[in-house]
Amino acid sequence: MDLIPILILVFSFLIFLSLGTPVAWSIAISSLLTILVTMPWLPALTTISQRMGTGLDRFSLLAIPFFILSGQLMTHGGIAKRLIDFAKTIVGFLPGGLALINIISAMMMGAISGSAVAAASAMGGILGPEMEKEGYSREYGAAVNITSSTTGLLIPPSNVLIVYSLASGGVSIAALFVAGYIPGIITGILLMVVASIWAKKKGYQTFGFSPLMEVIKKFLAALPALLLLIIVIGGIVAGFFTATEASAIAVLYSLVLGFAYKEINVQDLPHIFLSTAKTNAIVMLLIAASMSMSWVMAFENIPQSLSYFLLDISENPIIILLIINLILLFVGIFMDITPAVLIFTPIFLPLVTSIGIDPIQFGMMMVLNLCIGLCTPPVGTVLFVGVGISKTSIEKIVKPLLPFYVVMIISLILITYIPSLSLWLPQLFGL
Repeated sequence: MDLIPILILVFSFLIFLSLGTPVAWSIAISSLLTILVTMPWLPALTTISQRMGTGLDRFSLLAIPFFILSGQLMTHGGIAKRLIDFAKTIVGFLPGGLALINIISAMMMGAISGSAVAAASAMGGILGPEMEKEGYSREYGAAVNITSSTTGLLIPPSNVLIVYSLASGGVSIAALFVAGYIPGIITGILLMVVASIWAKKKGYQTFGFSPLMEVIKKFLAALPALLLLIIVIGGIVAGFFTATEASAIAVLYSLVLGFAYKEINVQDLPHIFLSTAKTNAIVMLLIAASMSMSWVMAFENIPQSLSYFLLDISENPIIILLIINLILLFVGIFMDITPAVLIFTPIFLPLVTSIGIDPIQFGMMMVLNLCIGLCTPPVGTVLFVGVGISKTSIEKIVKPLLPFYVVMIISLILITYIPSLSLWLPQLFGL
């Protein structure tokens, strides 16, 4: 095994990151330095530039800016309050009612917007003060909000699953979307169990049972937002449109809904479009740079070398998946989810498929694993958003987060070693 390309790639990437270089630039420059081992600088520079350009020349990538725009429209369109009101009628009577409302609402908001950051911002801003009024500690409320917001990255439509489809070389987006429901819901339920136990121990008050008419009224108010999930996923599964076409439909539906709720007006649109463009530019630059790194790794046979190395340690799938999970948990602490998916999918996917793991199952495992990293210091984006919204500090929030980390890891173990949790729904729909 030739270690020189691997060492150059890894150490140069880590050095640039430690110097504060943006992730996309760190990826591109370290890829260039690696390829310089085997070719002159001008062809190397040309090759990296070409790979960055061709990496974006994919029809499926059009879905990402549309879903980002749809999420922005939903975030500004008064969706969060209606989802919270509906969740209150469903779980408000249980121990830790407000915490459970936060989890249910964040799951729905994250799924509808496709963004954990959007869910954490919306739910933290609305429910955070309410939880404090009911006696919940500010840090505990923030911990609930931060961890539950990540479930929307598994429950479709999810931009991260589209990125994984791209990085994996074409795993069906429709199959990934359908597969995400059970892992996402399992994770949410486990978070709710922790929240209920904690609330009962602390004696937090509950709401009473909601009258049936109140449940129906709040459901009907939230129904237009929830219908987006049915339209997008139902249309994809039924074959009415592709994931890319569904993303455009989601934008149109979100825009009409925002105007219908009178939460968005024409003056708001320039700000929404600009915010979408900024987010999309960051994502696309990461994708372009990561495509160049993927090509360099394939050219230098890095995935194969790492596969041989891991297989030399053990050929037992249980051990290999455990090692991969530990690596990804470590990576997630220091790297955001999108570049991590783009970089490590080409490395680990050939290995896991060689030991009989379905790419759809591995996608669920990888995304859930990296979702944990979004909630951990020092670079967890959702962690920082949740802390900022709650006006607390990372030092104070770590202790309340620990039991939620534990159940997220339990969920990860279940998804890793029980394939049917990820594969049953895609197989049911023939995807």
